[in-house]
Amino acid sequence: MTRKRSAKYPEYAFSDEAAAYIADMLMEMALQFEATHFVQIRRHYQSITPNRDDDDPWQLDLFDKHPPF
Repeated sequence: MTRKRSAKYPEYAFSDEAAAYIADMLMEMALQFEATHFVQIRRHYQSITPNRDDDDPWQLDLFDKHPPF
């Protein structure tokens, strides 16, 4: 279960320019990390995704056959 945090203002403050610079730097780090470790991330997600059989459709099929229109 996710723990909820109360919305508090930080005890420290950044200027708008500093906050934008930090956000850009964090995004760049995230993109570099993803580019470097993409194969490992994909392999992890594939390992935790359940396998689907052909007899086990992803959606509920309400009709056995589709109308011939």
